[in-house]
Amino acid sequence: MTRFELIKWLHVLGATVLFGTGLGTAFHCWLAHLSREPRAIAVVLANVVRADWLFTLTSGIVQPVTGFMLLGELGLDWRSESWVAASLVLYLLALACWLPVVHLQIRMSRMAGDAIDTGSALPAAYYRAMKLWFALGWPAFLALIAVFWLMIAKPVLW
Repeated sequence: MTRFELIKWLHVLGATVLFGTGLGTAFHCWLAHLSREPRAIAVVLANVVRADWLFTLTSGIVQPVTGFMLLGELGLDWRSESWVAASLVLYLLALACWLPVVHLQIRMSRMAGDAIDTGSALPAAYYRAMKLWFALGWPAFLALIAVFWLMIAKPVLW
């Protein structure tokens, strides 16, 4: 395997882990939310936060590092490739959505834990946080889908 092939493999693997973890944890979190069961929500959200730190964060770091390495291997300058610039903007959009989502997941997990401890229902703040979590997930999801397309098609955008 050449250096280029290794970097490309790491880049594709990182993209797969990043997107797959995001989609899988969002699905699992949403199903727990639909149950309205504080115990399920607390456990799932705690595990989702762990997965975010272990997989989303690490693959999220791998992506730009290997991406810039690939550009270097190809002798390309990111400033002269419009598809790369667009990918970076979309990647930053996904990051800007993901950071508050992790914070919301931690808060919602704690609210579910408090509901368990007090024997009460989930508070209204939990449902407001879940609405924001849901709203932030869509632009991040769509941005990463667009990044996949940009990496494959490499269009000249301007």
